[in-house]
Amino acid sequence: MPIAIRDSKIDITHEKSTQKLAQKFTKYLKGGEFIFLYGEMGVGKTTFVKYFINEFQKINDLPQTEITSPTFSLLNEYLVKDIRIKHYDLFRIDKKEDTNSLDIFEKDNKLITLIEWPKLIADIQDIKSIDLTFKYLNDLNDRSVDIKI
Repeated sequence: MPIAIRDSKIDITHEKSTQKLAQKFTKYLKGGEFIFLYGEMGVGKTTFVKYFINEFQKINDLPQTEITSPTFSLLNEYLVKDIRIKHYDLFRIDKKEDTNSLDIFEKDNKLITLIEWPKLIADIQDIKSIDLTFKYLNDLNDRSVDIKI
């Protein structure tokens, strides 16, 4: 399955396709990136993150750990060799102002930040991000992801 790094739409109806996309996606990130994950609940955002982090662990000869959604803690952080990966799930945020104290936009070339529900962040206009928009298709039978850089 080829991955296009510029504006593309990819079929991820089968979980294996999500895994392959996440594996290929790791090759393009070096640190300092912000990845915004948009989409309805259950459409595959956390599944993508799980495979993404596990692939980073695998290519760095580290054991693959269980990756869970930080829905209740808001943040899970992983150290993979010299790269930190922060995984935010902002679903439970009530007001955009509540994100101000989270230090989400830490600038660090050894950090990759993945954010589910980024629309709940107070001010994202000036942030350069890679946007992944996960969608249900065909009455919830199929799924796709749009990648926008």
